[in-house]
Amino acid sequence: MSTIVVTGAFSYTGKYVARILLDRGHTVLTLTHHTARPNPFGARVSVFPYNFHDPDKLADSLRGASALINTYWVRFPHGNSTFENAVRNTRTMIAAARRAGVERIVHVSIANSSPDSPLAYYKGKALLEEAVKASGLSYTITRPTVIFGDEDILINNIAWFVRHLRVFGIPGDGRYGIRPIYVEDMARLLADSSETRENATIDAVGPETFPFEDLVRLIAKETSAAVQLMHLPPILAYISTRVIGLFTQDVILTWQEYKGLLANLLLTNGPPTGHTRLSDWLHANRDRVGRHYASEVARHFSKR
Repeated sequence: MSTIVVTGAFSYTGKYVARILLDRGHTVLTLTHHTARPNPFGARVSVFPYNFHDPDKLADSLRGASALINTYWVRFPHGNSTFENAVRNTRTMIAAARRAGVERIVHVSIANSSPDSPLAYYKGKALLEEAVKASGLSYTITRPTVIFGDEDILINNIAWFVRHLRVFGIPGDGRYGIRPIYVEDMARLLADSSETRENATIDAVGPETFPFEDLVRLIAKETSAAVQLMHLPPILAYISTRVIGLFTQDVILTWQEYKGLLANLLLTNGPPTGHTRLSDWLHANRDRVGRHYASEVARHFSKR
């Protein structure tokens, strides 16, 4: 068994990865911006700050690890957390891992990333894929679309909206696809990838594909929500979510995320790498999903 570093082990996907690795007998360390938060693993997981500003300290925290599982990224710009800084910080972490003697990196990217993308999220992810491949470390690059589960934001908040609103706005024609993967399937893929040595780039997707409108209808059916779906021009749907975001004090969806959704960037055609069906999960969790609003801003930018 070896020592493996997992970024963000107190957050969403990283927490599931850490749990799987501990169950397999590995030693787990985590890098996080939230060192003061309660450690759900207690003494079993050692905690270090990212220290992007001090590459020597960052390398010291990585020394002795055989693999780095990197989930670090930003969903949208917020204060100093920008896509440009996220790219710079990740490159710093990759270089620190190499200096520290880490042999392997498992990197979470995004499906349909491209260095030529007009969307900063997808372009930044593509630049980091290139950095991982050029690092000299063995690697697996995983490319998820949407990750669903108990702490999920997108699926949960769609359920929250259909529970609380009489009308739900569907941007455009609603035919663009989404192919989500269950968080435990994603975590197992990352953990498995840390234990191999072959270089690979893998689409992390589940067994089901939904047109977006069909997904919303399924969520409404499972939650018994009496909501009417209405097609809206994408810009009007975006403005609506911006207004609701003022009340929730959150960023619900960015304009770039709308563009990615409408361009079918949450859809891939390859074989599934996760086996859990979203439809089954929704049915099993129909009484719980969407009961509480999940705030991205509170999760990642709260000091607590």
